[in-house]
Amino acid sequence: MAEKIRFERVAPVVPVRDLDAALDRYRRLGFTVRAYPGGERYGFVERDAVSLHLTEWAEHDPARTASTVYLYVSDVDALHAEWAASGVEGRLTGPRDTPYDLREFALVDPDGTLHRVGSPISRAVSGG
Repeated sequence: MAEKIRFERVAPVVPVRDLDAALDRYRRLGFTVRAYPGGERYGFVERDAVSLHLTEWAEHDPARTASTVYLYVSDVDALHAEWAASGVEGRLTGPRDTPYDLREFALVDPDGTLHRVGSPISRAVSGG
């Protein structure tokens, strides 16, 4: 009998207009960054188990070809404070509790990528 196939990782590929600017932005957000060593304008950003790939695309238009990524983190409030202090350009919303038991915030960067970030809400179970 054949072994069950496992999915091990995912790395969304996010379009950017300027790879160097995007790598700098992710570095300021606390990611480890590196450009692809070949001739392609391609890069990698990682933080813990999260990995995103960046591709410089001359035809990228943030109004038409933007991306969305959802990042699950252990402490959304601490990360929001970190990202707010980073000075990274873009639109950063404040953390809020959602009806689907996540506390989350969002960052839309200059390339139009929406980064939604969330942590599970700890709900005390009342005993009785």
